[in-house]
Amino acid sequence: MSALKDAVELGMKGNVGGRDAISRGLEAIRTHLGMEVAYVSEFVGDKSVFRAVDAPGLEAVIKPGDAKNLDDVFCRHILDGRLPELMPDVSANPLAMSMPIMREAPIGAHMSVPIRKEDGETYGMFCCLSFSANPSLNARDLQMMKVFAEMAAHQIGEEISEERARADLRAQIRAVIDTAAFRPVYQPIFDFYQPKPIGFECLCRFAGEPYRSPDKWFKDAADAGLGIELELAVMRKALAEAEALPFGIYISVNASPELILSGLLPAVLHDFPGRKLVVEVTEHAAVSDYEALREALKAVRGAGAELAVDDAGAGYSSLQHIVQLSPDIIKLDIGLTRGVDTDPARRALISALIYFARETGCMMIAEGVETEAERENLRMLGISKGQGYLLGRPVDAASAVWMFGEPAAAAVAG
Repeated sequence: MSALKDAVELGMKGNVGGRDAISRGLEAIRTHLGMEVAYVSEFVGDKSVFRAVDAPGLEAVIKPGDAKNLDDVFCRHILDGRLPELMPDVSANPLAMSMPIMREAPIGAHMSVPIRKEDGETYGMFCCLSFSANPSLNARDLQMMKVFAEMAAHQIGEEISEERARADLRAQIRAVIDTAAFRPVYQPIFDFYQPKPIGFECLCRFAGEPYRSPDKWFKDAADAGLGIELELAVMRKALAEAEALPFGIYISVNASPELILSGLLPAVLHDFPGRKLVVEVTEHAAVSDYEALREALKAVRGAGAELAVDDAGAGYSSLQHIVQLSPDIIKLDIGLTRGVDTDPARRALISALIYFARETGCMMIAEGVETEAERENLRMLGISKGQGYLLGRPVDAASAVWMFGEPAAAAVAG
C-alpha cells in the first residue's frame, strides 16, 4: 500500500483545493502508472466533457473543454458493465475495439472509474490511458484509481455547492436590484457655526432578508458580479429623491473605484444638472492602478462633481487615496473622531491631516461626531464641519427637506 499512500500524498501536496487538487491528483496517478493521459470528465447531456486533463506534450490532442459523444467512447459501456473498468490491453476486448474512439486514437491500455456525487448520481469519469498495452496494470492500480476518484468527487461536490451558493446569491441580489428593495436615507452635514445643513451624504437601507448591513449587501453584490449594477441603482434612486432638497446644498454619493473605472458614473451625474454633487471614494482595499483611476476621475469631475476621500486616517489605503487622487474634501474617519477629546494621539494625527488639508486646499469634514465634547475639540483643532448622531441621524428625503423649514415643493422652487 506504500505506492498508494505516496500517490495520494503527491495528489494532495501543497494543501490546495478545487481544480488544483484534481490536477495534482491526475498528475500523480498518471505518473505513478506510467501512462500518457489522465483526465476527469463530466457528463453533459450526450457528451463527455473534459474538465481537467494531464497529458504532457499532447495538449493539441486533448485539453480541458474538449468533448466527445458518449456513444463514441467507453464511458456508458463501463457504467453498464459491458466493458471492464480496467483494460490492460484494449485490443483483447472486441467491444472496445469496435468503438469509434479507437479510429481517432489507438488506445492500448485504459482504466476508468465513475465519479459519483453525494446523491449517487454519476458526475463523470476519472480516466487514465496509454497508446500501448500495459500488462502490468492490476486490481491494485484500479483501487488506487478509485481512491483518486473519491477525492475528485469530494472536490467537485464542494465546487457544485459553492456554485449553487453563488447562483442563489446572484438571484437574491438581482431581485433586490430589479425590485429596488432599498431606500435612500440622507445624513446631514453641518458647519458647526450654522443651524442648517450644508449638505447630505446619501446612504442606503436594504429591505431584503436576511438582514445585512449595507456594506455586506454591497460586498455580496460584488462577489456575485453585480456590484457596479447595485451601486448605480442605489445612486440613481438616491439622487432622484434628493431632487426635493434645496439646490444650494451639496449631495454626496459613495462610489467604489470599480464603479469609477467602469466609466458609467458620469452619465448618472449628468442626469442631475445644476446639483452640487460630491463623489466619495469608498474602497478600503489598495487600488492597483492609480493612474487609471485618476484618468477616470477626470470625466467625473467633468460632470461637475467634486471628489471626497472617505475614512481618512483609517489605514494606509485611505492615505494613499488622499495623496494619489488630490481630493477636494477629506472626510475624517470615525475612528479618529471618537474620543478625540480624551486622546492626545488622535488629536496629533488629526492635526497632521488638518495641516495637509490646508496645504492642499482641501475641505475637512469629521465623521461620527457623537458628543458635544468631540465637536468642541474638533473646532479647537480647526475642523468646522462634520456629521454624526450628535448633529443628525440619517433621514428620508421628506424629513431632510423639513430641516430647512419648508415643504419639498418650496425647496425645489427655491
